[in-house]
Amino acid sequence: MIITEKENPRLPYLREKTSKLTTSPGCYIMKDVSNKIIYIGKAKNLRNRVSSYFRPWQDHLPKVWKMVSHVNDYEFIVTDSEFEALVLECSLIKQYTPKYNILLKDDKGYSYIRVTKEPYPRLQAVLQKEDDGAQYIGPYISSYAVKQAVEEANRVFMLPTCQRHFPQDFRKARPCLNHHIKKCMGVCTGEFSEEEYNDTVRQAVEYIKGGSQQSVERLTEEMNKAAEELNFELAARLRDRIAAIRKAADSQKIVDESMKDSDIIAISQNSEKACASVIMYRGGRLFDKADFFLGEKEDQSEMRESFITGYYSVREFVPKEILLDEPVENSELLEKWLREKSGHAVHISTPQRGHLLRLTTLAKSNASEFLSIKVGRTGREIEALEELAKALGLPKPPRFIECYDISNLASSDMVAGMVVYENGRPCKKFYKRFSIKTVAEQNDYACMAEVIERRFRNYFEKTDEGFSTMPDLILLDGGQGHVNTITPLVRSMGIEVPIFGLVKDSKHRTRAVATGGGEISLLKCRAAFNLVTQIQDEVHRTAITYQAKKHKKSSYQLELTKVRGIGEKKAVKLMTEFKTKDNLREATVEQLAAAAGVSLETAQELYNVIHEL
Repeated sequence: MIITEKENPRLPYLREKTSKLTTSPGCYIMKDVSNKIIYIGKAKNLRNRVSSYFRPWQDHLPKVWKMVSHVNDYEFIVTDSEFEALVLECSLIKQYTPKYNILLKDDKGYSYIRVTKEPYPRLQAVLQKEDDGAQYIGPYISSYAVKQAVEEANRVFMLPTCQRHFPQDFRKARPCLNHHIKKCMGVCTGEFSEEEYNDTVRQAVEYIKGGSQQSVERLTEEMNKAAEELNFELAARLRDRIAAIRKAADSQKIVDESMKDSDIIAISQNSEKACASVIMYRGGRLFDKADFFLGEKEDQSEMRESFITGYYSVREFVPKEILLDEPVENSELLEKWLREKSGHAVHISTPQRGHLLRLTTLAKSNASEFLSIKVGRTGREIEALEELAKALGLPKPPRFIECYDISNLASSDMVAGMVVYENGRPCKKFYKRFSIKTVAEQNDYACMAEVIERRFRNYFEKTDEGFSTMPDLILLDGGQGHVNTITPLVRSMGIEVPIFGLVKDSKHRTRAVATGGGEISLLKCRAAFNLVTQIQDEVHRTAITYQAKKHKKSSYQLELTKVRGIGEKKAVKLMTEFKTKDNLREATVEQLAAAAGVSLETAQELYNVIHEL
């Protein structure tokens, strides 16, 4: 969005003031007409940064556009270095909490682990502590950590999570699927005594409180004792439980001795908005998780940097290790600031492999799910668009994707299909079908060029609502040749939309994405690969369905020309007049004669042929 003097009459004054601004690093403080501070930012070059807000041609995000429209004046503070500007920015934001700076608010309550009071107790994650006689463990700050711990304990100790009541429901029905896949011990079979079951629950509670290592040590003692007492059945069950705990310790994320004091930060975004998730480890245990809605999307690296400074400027504790899902440009600057703030060394890194990568992936998944609630999309859809943008080198996840495919039978009935995906979902109201008009013989490149040229001509002429939106990404069903043919055409029309091809294998399945000079594999980006495959299948279905329909209509018209006196032009005239076969069948001899411009005798013969087809 471009800001004009209509929205802010002070723009000429602000531009004049900014032209004289220093190129030194520092902070700028935007104020509205009542002299209230509405935004604070930092820059390593004040003139370049501040002027970017007031340029006549500058395209802003909606949030920035709204802020600039309210700027009446600004102040600035020059610093000796960019680091000093960062420290000053954090201090000023904390002091004034400006309206248009990111507000890091998350709704926090307390959570508990409940051990229900019944003969066969259950482990549950709850938000309220009630006077029901149950045992409550907590409170915990993070409901996320509580849910993860309960799910992990139920899985490791194979405790039931169904709705059956014991011992009332013993042997009333067959054991459920969880028992058959060894996710539940099968209490419903009646083979476990109340004492034995409660002992298992006790072990699960100890596992939650003390972690896997303490549980293994305690269970090993119990197993050895049972073996000494020749209770080999109990010893075998304890042995299996120890093995399950050790196996879970390799993949679980609740207890991790290597993560003493660490924060894992990830940001998820669609084409317009972004959310951040912070997963916190303290003393080697998952301690808390917080989600933050960041509003309109900004530059990815800058957004992460702004989030880190805003998040830690209002927190007393700073961990020694911060893991990010994507790198930031000024990581050394941030480390220096955090070191001075906390009094200890802070290391910022972006894991590329191993269990640390799994943790950033977990944080990313949480951010995607939080964003999906905000924007009404699934986490999988958001993840797919993010992966696609990263793989193709796009500046942001594409909101509107258009995909084209050509379909023909040799040189007859040449058509094209266009499908549109909005935020990862098909937008069928914008689907289009094209009949090729200027290409006489089979030539996929020429057909694709005609279709793309017609599509964007309609965009500039504003003749059709379906063509009124400029896509963020164009996909062509074809390889490098299609991309190299269409890209110069689109650029000559002044359009800078990224263009890629979709390459299929010998079995007509999506294999890769083609650029003008090579291919990009999406095999490691499963969500993006599935989305691209879905788009390619959808555009192929659209094109081939239209081609089959048109061919069927052409064949019908050809049958009409077998009537003496009915040539190709008159057959087309009849189909244009009556639209469908059913309408032709309902027409009288007189109506057929009038439409085709033939005698009643010819019309009668035509009538007979139509009713035979």
